[in-house]
Amino acid sequence: MDANTSIESITREVHPKPERRHELPYSPAIAVTGPVDILFLSGNTAAPMYHQHPHVREEHLHAPDIETQVRRAMDKIKMVLETEGLTLRNVVRVNKYLTDMRDRDGMSAVLKEYFGDWHPASTTVCVNCLNQPGARVEIEATAVRPR
Repeated sequence: MDANTSIESITREVHPKPERRHELPYSPAIAVTGPVDILFLSGNTAAPMYHQHPHVREEHLHAPDIETQVRRAMDKIKMVLETEGLTLRNVVRVNKYLTDMRDRDGMSAVLKEYFGDWHPASTTVCVNCLNQPGARVEIEATAVRPR
């Protein structure tokens, strides 16, 4: 980026449902244009991507099992990627936040269903809690697209 290039000229928000943009206090992803395009995806839980703020409890009723929660989070990640013409093969980094590290094996098994033999860089962190009651996992990702 040279001195005349602004950050606004190389970044943009990504919204799979732009008509609902006003409902979120964040972007589902930020795309960065350069020698490679970079897509930074926000963290996803099993809750609906577009929901009320402040949170309405009825929109955040989570399945009790980790596998269902991971699938719901990953389906939203896939939806954002597809909005940009990308697939999970474009993902180069995944950060996973668990409220109970004993859920790691169940989470990993579901991630293998989605990623197959592709293994992006990854970090798993155990946290005290997530931003929604009942959420046991949050997943964020970074994807790239060669120009």
